[in-house]
Amino acid sequence: MKKKEPIKNWKMWIVLGILYVLCVPWYFPAGSYEPIIFGVPYWALAVLGASLAVSIALTYILKNCWQMTDEEEEDEE
Repeated sequence: MKKKEPIKNWKMWIVLGILYVLCVPWYFPAGSYEPIIFGVPYWALAVLGASLAVSIALTYILKNCWQMTDEEEEDEE
């Protein structure tokens, strides 16, 4: 099975773009810090969750979509 290079996959770029936009807390009201959950403002937890989602998405892309071997190596096997 031949894998495509992920740089050519436009769906991947849309997902990563949305996740990166969610990493910046511009969508919360200015100066908002209530409620505080476990001593952390809620917007910080949202940013951490979005960062975790970016990490999971990149891990999936690298593990399942990236072609790590050369075509010459595949022909030899």
